[in-house]
Amino acid sequence: MNDLQLFLPCPAGVEEFLAAEVARIVSGPVQSQRAGVTLRASWRDALALNLHSRLAQRVLVQLAHAPYRDEGDIYAIAGGVAWEAWFTTRDSFKVEITAQHSPLKSLNFAALKVKDAIADRFRERKGARPDVDTQWPRVRVYAHLTADHATLYIDTSGEPLFKRGWREDKGDAPLKETLAAAMIAASGWDASVPLYDPCCGSGTIVIEAAQIACRYAPGLERYFGFENLLPFEEAAWERLREEAKSQHRASPVPIFGSDVAFRMVDFARRNAERAGVDAVVNLRGGDALQRMPPSDTPGVMLVNPPYGERIEAAGVAGRERAQTEGDGDFFVQLAAHWKAHYAGWTAWVLTPDLKLPSRMRLKESRRVPMWNGPIECRLFRFDMVKGSARKQA
Repeated sequence: MNDLQLFLPCPAGVEEFLAAEVARIVSGPVQSQRAGVTLRASWRDALALNLHSRLAQRVLVQLAHAPYRDEGDIYAIAGGVAWEAWFTTRDSFKVEITAQHSPLKSLNFAALKVKDAIADRFRERKGARPDVDTQWPRVRVYAHLTADHATLYIDTSGEPLFKRGWREDKGDAPLKETLAAAMIAASGWDASVPLYDPCCGSGTIVIEAAQIACRYAPGLERYFGFENLLPFEEAAWERLREEAKSQHRASPVPIFGSDVAFRMVDFARRNAERAGVDAVVNLRGGDALQRMPPSDTPGVMLVNPPYGERIEAAGVAGRERAQTEGDGDFFVQLAAHWKAHYAGWTAWVLTPDLKLPSRMRLKESRRVPMWNGPIECRLFRFDMVKGSARKQA
């Protein structure tokens, strides 16, 4: 268990940030690839990555990688894995499969062959087979097919890692915690200046930032899939958790959030309390077009404003504004407000609108591709100066 091949999937565009994060958590070389990173690591490293990673979707252990031509080959590859070293006949399991340019006609049939191979191997070696549970399995197996290779993984995370365990109150279109963390990573914010989200919704960005500032591991308050696997040792896991707790500190900078919908501010406060950072995050109601800078010291604004299908998250006030002004007028007014009152601040705005800078009459200094679920977005950086940023540029 000291020489495992790990794969940590992530949304496209986040790979370089994830690779840097993994290198901070564990030692050894990390290789970026499309939609994830790979590394050689120990079982302890796999647990530490689950505990500390804010950007990965899962931590997967690769158990097989071989060429295939048909479903029979996939059955043989899965049958050659020592599944009995990872779980028992008392543990239910589920097989999930993805593919890229696979020649097979049915992915469901390929997944069935993996399931059959696992069940048959257990029956041959243990005299019984584990049950399949597609809803709440104790063990998750992942298969990925390319044009000519099949790769099999066992999952150590269980629920996706963006489920930190603290967000029970949320709006209609919540931002995933992993995406909020990716926005923070892309911005380069390192808790040396204040951070402010003027459209904070249920508080995802400010809570992630507060935990980063306080060195609060994102996985401290949740359960993981590796706790169901045979290599798991509770004493070793508790030592890791205690080490993480010993790193806690007070935030060196203030963190602010506000939202036009007071209902969302209440949600954010309750979420911050569950996340252990309610004393760090300053949350208030208020219109982003009217709120003045929350700090005398310029800092970083990180904003995922309501747009399109997200407009409902702004509540009644957001819907009324959308009906009377439209998104375009809102962004024009927001840019004018920032130029008038937020000189010295750096604003990062996540949006699917590639023409947003021209609509806001601002010149971006950087744009980072990111995906908000199925929505392709850009994270734009605007360096705020009084008057027209275009003239300054």
